[in-house]
Amino acid sequence: MIYLIYLLGFIFILGSAVVLHEFGHFIVAKLFKIRVETFSVGFGPRIFGKKWGDTDYRVSAIPLGGYVKLGGDESNAPLEGAGSTNIPPEEMFNLRPRWQRVLVALAGPVMNILTALAIPFAGAFMYGVPATPSPVVYSIHKSGAAELAGLKEGDRIVSFNGNKNPTWETISGDALLSPGQPLPMVVKRNGQEVSLTITPTTRTENGDAAGTLDFVPDYGGSPVVVVQVVPGSPAADAGLKEDDRFLSIGGESVRSSAQVTEYIRSHDAQRIPMTVTRGGQTIQLTSDERRVNGKLGVTVTEQFPLHTATVGSAARYAYDTNLQILWLTGKALGQVFTGQRSVRNTLSGPIGIYQATQKSIEKMGWDGVFAMLGFLSLNLGIFNLLPIPVLDGGAIFLLLIEGFLALIGLSISAAVRDRIQQVGFVMVLLLMVFVISNDLLKTFGGSREQQKPPPAAEEPAK
Repeated sequence: MIYLIYLLGFIFILGSAVVLHEFGHFIVAKLFKIRVETFSVGFGPRIFGKKWGDTDYRVSAIPLGGYVKLGGDESNAPLEGAGSTNIPPEEMFNLRPRWQRVLVALAGPVMNILTALAIPFAGAFMYGVPATPSPVVYSIHKSGAAELAGLKEGDRIVSFNGNKNPTWETISGDALLSPGQPLPMVVKRNGQEVSLTITPTTRTENGDAAGTLDFVPDYGGSPVVVVQVVPGSPAADAGLKEDDRFLSIGGESVRSSAQVTEYIRSHDAQRIPMTVTRGGQTIQLTSDERRVNGKLGVTVTEQFPLHTATVGSAARYAYDTNLQILWLTGKALGQVFTGQRSVRNTLSGPIGIYQATQKSIEKMGWDGVFAMLGFLSLNLGIFNLLPIPVLDGGAIFLLLIEGFLALIGLSISAAVRDRIQQVGFVMVLLLMVFVISNDLLKTFGGSREQQKPPPAAEEPAK
């Protein structure tokens, strides 16, 4: 039953991201009264669908994106098939002013980006904006990166790698992608600001180097609660339940979820005593020595207080959330091009997205589903803006080049345009093959996926 939930979540996330993207193209084309011949989720042969008016709404066989086939637009015929030949000239896309064609192409990525912004905005407006204080150093691992940098217990981090008032997610994300690289930070100690430089310790994660800071943050008493217990796991057998609040682990007072995770990691194959509160009662629990894939089978997180959101604060929260995703994604992709990170562990296709969806659902339930939808939509929107033929960004770039050439009395011939589209088609086809084979290698080749969703999403929709 649980795997059916994962599958339904995956279908909802991938299907919604594609449908929203194509709906952007569709609605702007309709506003301009351009004929829409096909609205397809997926590529290749038609599986099922319904024709309504002049448009065939369909689900196609290859679930790697989708497309909207516009009347008179044969630029992507290798992917979409040939269009109708009896379309009135006033409904043909290729006969419309260049600015209208640019807006139609731009509408898909814009819809995805708006979706990515709307999800955290709606969440903040419904539930409130989480009040996440600057992390305070609770404990430092001996001889680790934090101790070598001069961090002390009680230091409050007010700036990290140029980011003012960072969250722990910002700090850990930057460190994860910066192993062995000196990072500037500013801490507040005894009322004074102290500038330090920390070099994240390098560890191997899925064949790639990853950075860790070797300290446990303290969030000032925010409850650390259990959000998920894997059925049949050592944690479940020990008696842990969802919504339990950790008071201590191994005799140490719990101040952050990172502390719980690190304690479990550093005490592999050992009994772990835990104290939690449940329904107002204090309960003593002890796990046995067993681990499943090196894990206890419990996910914990901080339960930050929520502040009632205004339109402005909700918008700011949505903006900051997406900006952080973009920053980490861009940094990860930049490391791919410089050889610091492998392509294999950075790009993912449908299988990788399913696995990330599964982890998101396990950790956050429906909140995880919508968080993953926002993450995928943002990646889909930004990726489609790249100036690659066949993608929306390629179409926009070509239209802009045509506009510039028209100013000096030149134009792009049909043969050159066709050749550009053929190159783009081959690039997209190779990318499809790569992400699918990459997923298969990661899944069945023995490598373990990363703990966070992959920074770059699968082959995008048109």
